[in-house]
Amino acid sequence: MDNKAIEFSKYRLERAKETLETAKLIFNAKDYRSANNRAYYAIFYAIRAVLALERKDFKRHKDVIAYFNQYYINTEIFPKKLGHKISIAQTTREDSDYDDGFIVSLEKTQSQIETAEELINLVQKYIENR
Repeated sequence: MDNKAIEFSKYRLERAKETLETAKLIFNAKDYRSANNRAYYAIFYAIRAVLALERKDFKRHKDVIAYFNQYYINTEIFPKKLGHKISIAQTTREDSDYDDGFIVSLEKTQSQIETAEELINLVQKYIENR
């Protein structure tokens, strides 16, 4: 694996961490809709950090997540339960952003943030072991 791919992966992981911190700030301000959005993007950026190691990327979110699920979740490089959590995070973000009738709860938003933290920690370890 070349150093450029590793450095780019680390850059993307830092972006994920920064976005997670923003999610926490917004959560503490009780803007749960926006916090759901930022927590999802922290997850998305962390996944893209993994894909950067392969120099793999896609334009659409669903393609990024599908690839990650196929090659990293289904093969159990990352825990299978995480695949389900990522799916919930994506749906929650979409509902928070686009569904005016969606009831945003503190619990759901806390779960989004916890999923982002879990994934970021696992991705950090994965990158360090490369």
